[in-house]
Amino acid sequence: MEELSIAILSGRVLQNVLGPSDEHLRKIRKELGVRVVVDAEKGKLIVRSDDPEATKRGAYLLEQLQRWSDREGKPLDADDLRRALDEVKRGEEVSTVRPFEVYGGKTIRPKTAGQAKYCEMLRKREICFCAGPAGTGKTYLAVARAVEALRLGEIRKIVLVRPAVEAGENLGFLPGDLSEKINPYLRPLFDSLADMTQADMLRQFMEDSKVEVIPLAYMRGRTLNDAHIILDEAQNTSVSQMKMFLTRMGWNSRVVVCGDATQSDLGRRVKSGLVDAFERLRNVKEIGWLTLGRADVVRHALVQKIVEAYEGSPESEDYSGVGARDFSVSTAASNAVPTVSTTASTPGTAPVVNAEVAASAAFASTVWKSNGVDDGRRDDLYYDEDDEASDRN
Repeated sequence: MEELSIAILSGRVLQNVLGPSDEHLRKIRKELGVRVVVDAEKGKLIVRSDDPEATKRGAYLLEQLQRWSDREGKPLDADDLRRALDEVKRGEEVSTVRPFEVYGGKTIRPKTAGQAKYCEMLRKREICFCAGPAGTGKTYLAVARAVEALRLGEIRKIVLVRPAVEAGENLGFLPGDLSEKINPYLRPLFDSLADMTQADMLRQFMEDSKVEVIPLAYMRGRTLNDAHIILDEAQNTSVSQMKMFLTRMGWNSRVVVCGDATQSDLGRRVKSGLVDAFERLRNVKEIGWLTLGRADVVRHALVQKIVEAYEGSPESEDYSGVGARDFSVSTAASNAVPTVSTTASTPGTAPVVNAEVAASAAFASTVWKSNGVDDGRRDDLYYDEDDEASDRN
């Protein structure tokens, strides 16, 4: 029986970590297969298990959760515990990501390990690409970071962009002026903004041009300084549109590109700008790449099952193989597999995932499979409509 002990920071912190009626403690015991004993006299938590690795992970997790609760000054909630458990079980360090503080005293927190990595990337990188299935919070968290930056005065405006591509239906001519015509395409972005601002604040921001929500076609010719620019539904951009969008970036600006390659509304023979951007830019170290997976779906529980069913075989189209990791594109072999190394008999030390992961190949494979092709003849099977039009001229 392996045994490790860690110090109890305080009675209040311990109560916050263990949860109401020890609810969190029971989940930790079940998920990690450990026993946890509270020695109040000595001020210690004792973690025991027949598996030495499980003992180390349990002790490390409880130590990190105590530090988090002591710093935040509030009880641990179910989402925070779930994220921390996912990270420890994957052999990763428990992230201590600060929540995004938006208006009205509201905070937006990551709910999964993958989302925590995404939040870290949004704060660190000037250009971020995030791919993943519906409901993983790709756009919502990007908007939260933009609203926080606007509140703190880090930027002067937020620009939310979406390609006006219909989802398999031709709606024909729409009534009304320009804003009324494009509003249905941009409604999801308005919904996210409204959730993070106070009453009438969003309308005032739009009147003052602090917030713009526009179709992609209206980005041409602009240079945006001191702005946070978010492109949603990037899988529906052509190659030339993606190039046009990325080159709008000005001084002190941030760019976030979000998309789900499994929901492309482009023609089957039109190459997605999201895929092309990765192929061209994967060696630019300053750009962050992340793929979220089924485990990061935070909508209704049924959404996760629906995503799973539509993806088909988990072996053939599994996002989770590259999910929850910041893509530091390396020159490692394309068939490399993440390895887990441990530090023997070091209390409070978690297994660490080897940083040399062939994330680039994994990302490309995921996106290409989502387009239905992964046979090595990609350039022959896809073309860009704008390129074809220029060739005809």
